[in-house]
Amino acid sequence: MIHAYDKLYLEKARTSLARMFDFAVHDLGFELADFFKLFIVSGYADLFGKGDIRTIAGCSGIELTYTVLDKCNISYKRVTPRNDMDRSREYWAGWALAYYQFHSALSFASIEKQVPINDIVAMYNPYHEMDIHHFVDHMNNLIHANRQEANLKRLRLYAKLSQRELARESEIPLRTIQQYEQRQKNINKAGADYVITLARVLGCNAEDLLENQTDQ
Repeated sequence: MIHAYDKLYLEKARTSLARMFDFAVHDLGFELADFFKLFIVSGYADLFGKGDIRTIAGCSGIELTYTVLDKCNISYKRVTPRNDMDRSREYWAGWALAYYQFHSALSFASIEKQVPINDIVAMYNPYHEMDIHHFVDHMNNLIHANRQEANLKRLRLYAKLSQRELARESEIPLRTIQQYEQRQKNINKAGADYVITLARVLGCNAEDLLENQTDQ
């Protein structure tokens, strides 16, 4: 199985994401969904998800929180962190989500589009008392249920583009886009230039357009 990065850094990544979520919510007063969007648009979610060592292991969750806010030009006041962070739902959500992202190798943006972060927090009961693999299985089921449509179609609709608009902006034939969305053609076998161009127009990662072979 392909994972997002070397397993050597997994536990540090889980602790860092968990601490960041807890600190942003309980110490700095952010709504988790709002902060998670900042994490994604800042570019640090992409770096984290790809295993950038400086991001997942080179700083603490608190330092990463401040880095995200600085990148997004969000003002804040530095505060003394709480000490009981591991008891919060947000801490657990970050800890569990980091494991799932590593396990699935999906980007955080892709996961968020299919299972919003507040839905993950709501899974605290009963999943915080279960083995993490139960959470992984549940997430896989949710994402599979939301993937009945081809990833290209789902992401195109999310970007609020028609097939014709996507064809025009990407300079890829309309019929080809229709065939990918209807799975008459396998986008996994498309040329890299097609996939990269579509990802650029749709504002996603190229790998987010690819389909699991079991769904073909």
